Amino acid sequence: MTFAKYYTDIVFRRSDNKALKRLYDDINDLRMDVSYPFLLKVHDDFATGIISEENLEEIIGLCISYVLRRNICDMPTNSLNKTFATLRNEIKSDDYMNSIKAFFVLRDDYKEFPSDDKFKKAFMTRDIYNMRARNFILSHLENYGNKAPIIIENYTIEHIMPQNSNLGVEWQTELDANWKEVQKTYLHTIGNLTLTGYNSEMSDKPFMSKMNMEGGFKQSALRLNSYLVTLTEWNEAHIKERAEQLAKKALQIWSYPEMSDEELAPYQVVEKPAQRYSLETYNINASTKMLFDALDKRIMNLSPSVKREFKKLYIAYKLDTNFVDIVIQKQRLRISVNMKFADIFDPNGICCDITGLGRWGNGDVELFLDHTSEVDQVMEIIEQSYNAQVD
Repeated sequence: MTFAKYYTDIVFRRSDNKALKRLYDDINDLRMDVSYPFLLKVHDDFATGIISEENLEEIIGLCISYVLRRNICDMPTNSLNKTFATLRNEIKSDDYMNSIKAFFVLRDDYKEFPSDDKFKKAFMTRDIYNMRARNFILSHLENYGNKAPIIIENYTIEHIMPQNSNLGVEWQTELDANWKEVQKTYLHTIGNLTLTGYNSEMSDKPFMSKMNMEGGFKQSALRLNSYLVTLTEWNEAHIKERAEQLAKKALQIWSYPEMSDEELAPYQVVEKPAQRYSLETYNINASTKMLFDALDKRIMNLSPSVKREFKKLYIAYKLDTNFVDIVIQKQRLRISVNMKFADIFDPNGICCDITGLGRWGNGDVELFLDHTSEVDQVMEIIEQSYNAQVD
């Protein structure tokens, strides 16, 4: 019953603490259901006096920042349930806050907490308009630090540079000769988006008409429009400058965990320098190198999170752990897929069951690549192992 109350408080946004209630709003707006098992434990630790209410708020804020930053950086969301399940087990009661922060800071795989640089770059260039979280983002940019917050449902999203592909002469002149490219590149990015109650009246009007019209930018009390009223034209440079300003605010709203070197040190694993290997380590020839290059390119293109490691006897590809390993033989590649043989869907019958047999590499599934024409079939098997790790 106790955990049920924590759950319903979050879902129905119930709290006498206004800050906590706003955090519950964010959790629901971002649909952070995968974080509930972790957050329920944290709520219980607050209820039993292990952490303070301030700690509780900070932890929820970190989780929101983590989910939002990953969303902006277009990182896989289907790994979040595993991440929060792992985080729950990483808490150290005698160093509660630092153990949670360190978990986030030390992620360097596909579970990473995007850094300020990575988040800022993505925030400035991402198509925000077509994201499900667009109202959430614009609302927070407007209301952050505002004692009189707006209700975003009373406004609509305005493209300062219009969406119409046949822009009028005044717009073409302001945007310069490459106006089509500017529109294509920046149309839906944060630098070109704002809020207004006069969207239909503004329509495709020139920038200064939008500025000076009844209810235009000059009359707007919205903070999102404060930069606009200082201008007399709207072009690529101003879009980028405004995006930079809003990105800096986003870094404050959805902040990265702050830890000193001393606080982080106990959680860092000091690894012994490893023997370095490379492709030249293996007995590779022109034929097997061609096979390897073709397959390697396809595997690395699965995701920016895929890491390749040259081991002593094989080449490993991993997310959390290896999902496929390649052994270079004289005339072909031997491939070990890290799955149970019974779990593989193999319509072409190219896999062998090596359960219990000694092989270099990981997993119970073995197959071979003899010719580049077989790469598609081989990738169908490899992707199953990749997807199993992501899920």
